[in-house]
Amino acid sequence: MNYFTIIVLLWIAVYTFGFAISLWKEKQKLGALAVFFLVLVIMVLPFLSVF
Repeated sequence: MNYFTIIVLLWIAVYTFGFAISLWKEKQKLGALAVFFLVLVIMVLPFLSVF
């Protein structure tokens, strides 16, 4: 179950990172930076709370 959680979190982070890149290409820099921050939170927060 632990591996499943890590895989799901990585998949969400990769998908969200791709969305941030598409925002960056559309010249929406502020939105892209916010989504990059969201990716960082997705990667760090579970290790502080769940694991």
